[in-house]
Amino acid sequence: MRVNRDHIEWAWQGAAVRLGVTRMGAGPTLLMLPALSSISTRGEMRPLQERLAAAFTTVAIDWPGFGDAPRPAVPWRPDAYRAFLADVLDQAVQRPFATVAAGHAAGYCLAAARTRPGAAGRLCLVAPTWRGPLPTVMGKRHAAFRHIARAGDLPAIGDLIYRLNVNPFMVRMMALGHVYRDPRALAPDKLAEKLAVTRAAGARHASIRFVTGELDPMKSREEFLDAARQVTEPILVIYGADTPPKSKAEMAELAALPNVRTALLPAGKLAIHEEFADEVAGALRGFLESM
Repeated sequence: MRVNRDHIEWAWQGAAVRLGVTRMGAGPTLLMLPALSSISTRGEMRPLQERLAAAFTTVAIDWPGFGDAPRPAVPWRPDAYRAFLADVLDQAVQRPFATVAAGHAAGYCLAAARTRPGAAGRLCLVAPTWRGPLPTVMGKRHAAFRHIARAGDLPAIGDLIYRLNVNPFMVRMMALGHVYRDPRALAPDKLAEKLAVTRAAGARHASIRFVTGELDPMKSREEFLDAARQVTEPILVIYGADTPPKSKAEMAELAALPNVRTALLPAGKLAIHEEFADEVAGALRGFLESM
């Protein structure tokens, strides 16, 4: 891994990956990891960075296969994300004061913190998830999901599968159904920005795998909860009252653990950190400044 101020150069299975980095602020370091989704980039962390920069050095980093830059055609799998996060904590952001992780990033951070106590600092998990959209909707994993993911790598059919799911109508419908509470949060300029993310070269390979559950950091709720139980550093879980019911049930189980502090905000879905940044930043400050 080569670390620069505004990007990281990394390699996986011989494929070179360039990942964006946004740094802001001064003070104890917060590593900020966006969700893994078809429309996610480190940019979703910027509203939090702007609100926390007066007290913290914030470092937001894109995940391999995601972000706003072209991506290699790689059959991404969880091992890649575990390896990447380990390298980030070893070489890019060593022993941060805390890590703020959204969505699936939370699951990977729990696993890392369980394996290497203290390496990620205090964990702040925002709308944490461990199961991809299709397995969540269906209630379980199906063998067909893996076949869909593999088909996504094929030059013609893969692109067709992907485009059917990231056209403007589908992105808007899914985002307003699961990600944003207020339709105004997805104004035309914001929708155009999200669509541009989906159109980056190589975007389909990680995106399809995320949707089908092939990038899930854990295989079961119990594994998700057990990882959290074994974390020695304090954990904060932040989620919103409007979170889709199946995801909200998983977050509530995590929040009920004795070593977890919880901020259940009165509004917000999966992008609560982007749409309700003031409230999320307030919860983060309260947690981090109390330790």
